[in-house]
Amino acid sequence: MIYSKHYLCSIVLLYLLTLNTFGQTPKIDLTPHFQIINNKPKSIIEIKKGHYFIDFGKTYFGTVILKSQQTLHDTLVVHLGEKLSNINSIDRKPPGSVRYQRNQLSHLSRDKETTIQLKPNKRNSNPPAILLPDTFGVIMPFRYCELENLTIPIDQLEITQKAFHYQFNDSASAFSSSDSILNQIWELCKHSIKATSFTGYYIDGDRERIPYEADAYINQLSHYSVDNNYSLARRTNEYFIDHPTWPTEWLLHTTMLFYQDFMYTGDTTMISKYYEQLKLKTLVDLSRKDGLISSKSNKIDKVFKAKLGFKNPNAKINDIVDWPPEGWSSRAPKGERDGYEMKEINTVVNCFFYHNLCLIAKIADYLGKTEEAILFRQKSQQVKNTINQKLFDKTRSIYIDGEGSKHASLHANMFPLAFDIVPKENIKTVYEHIKKRGMACSVYGAQYLLEGLYKAGKAEYAFQLMTDTTHDRTWWNMLQKGSTITFEAWDQTYKPNQDWNHAWGTAPLNVVTRYMWGITPKKPGFESALIKPQLSPLTQSSIKVPTIVGEITASFKKEGTKELYEIQLPTNMTGTFILPAKWKKAYLNNQPVNKELKKISLKNSQNSITIIK
Repeated sequence: MIYSKHYLCSIVLLYLLTLNTFGQTPKIDLTPHFQIINNKPKSIIEIKKGHYFIDFGKTYFGTVILKSQQTLHDTLVVHLGEKLSNINSIDRKPPGSVRYQRNQLSHLSRDKETTIQLKPNKRNSNPPAILLPDTFGVIMPFRYCELENLTIPIDQLEITQKAFHYQFNDSASAFSSSDSILNQIWELCKHSIKATSFTGYYIDGDRERIPYEADAYINQLSHYSVDNNYSLARRTNEYFIDHPTWPTEWLLHTTMLFYQDFMYTGDTTMISKYYEQLKLKTLVDLSRKDGLISSKSNKIDKVFKAKLGFKNPNAKINDIVDWPPEGWSSRAPKGERDGYEMKEINTVVNCFFYHNLCLIAKIADYLGKTEEAILFRQKSQQVKNTINQKLFDKTRSIYIDGEGSKHASLHANMFPLAFDIVPKENIKTVYEHIKKRGMACSVYGAQYLLEGLYKAGKAEYAFQLMTDTTHDRTWWNMLQKGSTITFEAWDQTYKPNQDWNHAWGTAPLNVVTRYMWGITPKKPGFESALIKPQLSPLTQSSIKVPTIVGEITASFKKEGTKELYEIQLPTNMTGTFILPAKWKKAYLNNQPVNKELKKISLKNSQNSITIIK
């Protein structure tokens, strides 16, 4: 593969930036790669004499700095929290892992900055949690602050939210559309990616502060959609080589993580270095004669688990499908699996297995391992055929939960759709079944539900799910509850111990970029871009997408039956624009497009496309 000088310079720079940041242990000195911002209050309201409510506008991980124009000897009470109990009052007893803390200051010196010394949370400040540099001190997520017993006028006290996050370029991405709800959800998700980067790894949230493969994958896709800093993802990916987690499907996210890194950077370093481990983590060694795998296989012994990276020989590997499961909490008895019937041969697990085989075949191709690529491709076809033979109910034309099951959950059908397993003739019945189930999955599962819908060309229903405001299983509910970071679950009702700072809830962010606008790397390192917009029912939209070789900017406007696109590519990038299934006329830079074409080649940096339907 031949790369431009600009591209090679970008790769070298990326390598130099990340060379000293990859870590095999949870605690390394990441201080140079962090940004510390000092946010001033968006509003200050006097509750009563000496009692003030401060809103910083957005939740960040950090603490508060106070600087007084007078020396104070009276005890000052400082409340910090993520959630309100009512207007202008922080919830002192928030549910689950939503954060609140009360602190006291016995003294404030004049003209001296005083940092609130927060109390550590035992669970997320000890191994196996990712530990922060000692220079950070203790930090927590909060948006609101209350001060009590303040004996000087509030305008004589400088109040600052000291916020920590990993390097992040706010101007690298942008999105707007004719739908105000979608715009707000996109901003919610973008801020979630920025604010949750405070450990220098993709973590699962503040309750545990531990990387999990599935959390990290959604985090990675969303991060890549808004910034072109790849070191955080790479550090996290390397972490998983020696720190796997217990769910079968989480293990099967590992190859997916490394593949996306390669496609977005074009750098083979990581896939080459860990190729043998990635082959193992596809779980191909568990295949039975028909190709399918099971986490109950007797091949999963201590030796095999050690090869996967597990330090504990007694570690259990179990299928997860979605989380939490049915019966996990008496307060949320239904769980998020849509009644999934767990069988030894699990449909969701084998869909992930098929997808892994497809990706490892592509990786083998890129590394010049042609014979292995052929074998993996043959194996993937066998698995796909078996899924469609043994895990598909031909009477109902939908997928069942597993071998021997009669139950057909949302998950058993949305994953085959997301991973291109469903034959063309069965897409209609599978989609109809999916639509009947609604949002019967978690915020994690929503990633694959939305992907599957866009791949099936069901853009309007996918858009409806993303922008729904009619119930609590929505991103709108997160905004209505007052959060500025995505939840771990749709609502406390469905996961009572959830936290309010989980980046695995950011599916709309990457789905808008990768599926609604359809902007993805066609060739590694965005040497060429694929653009397949499915913007219905929007009438207007614009987007800026960061890549390793520069920004892609695009705009869309609908005028009656006419759709107008302006697409600007970086100088060294080509592109392929996928035309809609039905159209009457199309023009590229005012030149008519052949009616037989399904796609348009973009060879200029500036492209004007007109489609008449």
